[in-house]
Amino acid sequence: MKYRVRRNIRPIFVAAAQQYAEIPLSVRSHNKFLLTERLGYFSYKRHSLNRVGRRGRAASPPPTLLSDPPRDPHRGNAMYMKKYDLSGRVAVVTGGGRGIGLACAQALAEAGGVVVIAEVDAAVAASGKAELEAAGFSADVVLLDVTKPYDVTRVADDIVARHGRIDILVNNAGIARSGTPGEEVTDEHWLNVIDVNLNGVFWCCRAFGRHMLERGVGAVVNIGSMSGFIVNKPQPQSYYNASKAAVHHLTRSLAAEWGARGVRINAVAPTYIETPLTKFGMEEGGDLYRTWIEMTPMARIGQPDEIASVVLFLASDAASLMTGSIVLADAGYSCW
Repeated sequence: MKYRVRRNIRPIFVAAAQQYAEIPLSVRSHNKFLLTERLGYFSYKRHSLNRVGRRGRAASPPPTLLSDPPRDPHRGNAMYMKKYDLSGRVAVVTGGGRGIGLACAQALAEAGGVVVIAEVDAAVAASGKAELEAAGFSADVVLLDVTKPYDVTRVADDIVARHGRIDILVNNAGIARSGTPGEEVTDEHWLNVIDVNLNGVFWCCRAFGRHMLERGVGAVVNIGSMSGFIVNKPQPQSYYNASKAAVHHLTRSLAAEWGARGVRINAVAPTYIETPLTKFGMEEGGDLYRTWIEMTPMARIGQPDEIASVVLFLASDAASLMTGSIVLADAGYSCW
């Protein structure tokens, strides 16, 4: 539709245009309005996906809004399985020498990523690198203590200097130290768990995230825990549960800050996974393990590759619309 209007009511249309610009995108989703000045008059057009114009011609598509978020340059025209292709992307996995971290490193390498294993223990790092090479994949190794913020910043800068970029960060490094009742937890015990599980995640998000934000693209995946949602039984571990709940909210908070700047950040919340971290319950306490299984609808614990599969999804373009999500991979534990 087009209406010619007098020049003396131009301020009305200008005000209308300004008011429209202030309307949230969610409100203007399908029906968009465009005000343009043409040869001394204003044309007022309403674009609708289902509307047919005069003489049977389909209406023109809605105009692109300047406020629409920029598309990730990695995405191109990739569809479905191609969205999992990480060819050329640099992925850093903390605690990547064994367990869930090593499984994540292999998953990212299989997808074409350039993997960097960050470990505090040189022997564990070397073992993880050898295992990846035996499977046909290569990886760089860096020594990193995530509890030391200056070291984290230095390592992040060194990786960028060597590889030119950082596209993916998997914050997997963590400890449990389960089995101590709250009233018996020492200051050292509490601070140690919080320092590794929470502070370490933040130091890495901050240092590696800066490089991602500079480029306007990146994906961070934090390893949380179902313990951030529930209280485990029967082992007491208030310090661990608190640290993981904090990781979940840190994930949401940074996602809110960084979303419009091209960096996504999500978390995975696993159930008990067969790793050195859960070995104490599987081998040293038969009753403990039986309780875990009884409280899990799928009646089993998980395997590292099952968590790595979720991490791969969140790190890839297949999860391009996801940020601030905490994905529960708990075999149904939280259903009861």
